[in-house]
Amino acid sequence: MRISPFSCAAVGESRASDYGLVKLDSRGRVIQFAEKPNGTDLKAMRVDTTHMGLSQQEAKQSPYIASMGVYVFKTDVLLKLLRWRFPTANDFGSEIIPAAVMEHEVNAYMFRDYWDDIGTIKSFYEANLALTEETPMFEFYDPQKPIYTSPTFLPPTKINQSRIVDAIISHGCFLRECSVRHSVVGERSRLDSGVELVDTVMLGADYYQTEAEIASLLADGKVPIGIGKNTKIRNCMIDKNAKIGKDVVIMNTDDVEEADRPELGFYIRSGITIIAEKATIEDGTVIRISWF
Repeated sequence: MRISPFSCAAVGESRASDYGLVKLDSRGRVIQFAEKPNGTDLKAMRVDTTHMGLSQQEAKQSPYIASMGVYVFKTDVLLKLLRWRFPTANDFGSEIIPAAVMEHEVNAYMFRDYWDDIGTIKSFYEANLALTEETPMFEFYDPQKPIYTSPTFLPPTKINQSRIVDAIISHGCFLRECSVRHSVVGERSRLDSGVELVDTVMLGADYYQTEAEIASLLADGKVPIGIGKNTKIRNCMIDKNAKIGKDVVIMNTDDVEEADRPELGFYIRSGITIIAEKATIEDGTVIRISWF
């Protein structure tokens, strides 16, 4: 019985254990499948990826073949697998595909274009920041294959006396006398004067606060949605509707890898500081992580 195909891509050492890895024969048939292997099991899945069309240098950097988690089945074959052969299975990657490889002819389609799995905080963060490069691996602006966002009917972003370098700024934002470098700024974001945003993914806001509402909150010593005056942020992800006050410093200077501080509105994952959704970071807060 033939199952054809499921898509694969060459990947490097650092993230190989995050995927299901395969080995192929000369005809592109999957002859071995290992779900997220580690240690010696991972090393055993190394292959020469030059046969996929990679150069010697590329093959050295990406010596594993990962399943992309995209499968194509004939309907009757899939129903037989699910109903009769594996009726209690819950996962394709760890249960159905490895067994199918042993019992059937499973063929791979080698994908050579841009692909990334953003199943972790770090991979999501890095994939977003990679879009800010002058020539990114993934291109939103290809005239032959344009990418359209969902309609939000927001006005253009307003930028006053700000310095923007290698950044993506979504629509409906207010950037006032600030600096944004190697960052992604989501829709409806508000960055006040003196703000410095570096290596940061800011997801923006779901709604606007009026100028009168913002002024009232500030007068009462409260923090509006957005980032307040003279705040410095680096290596960070800011979730939706976060409220970050003025004179705040968010920098993981001690390179802490993992931490949970929900009572203070933030977490650290893979060295990246995460400001939680709807969190409030009060004026003058310093998150240097030196006290962990």
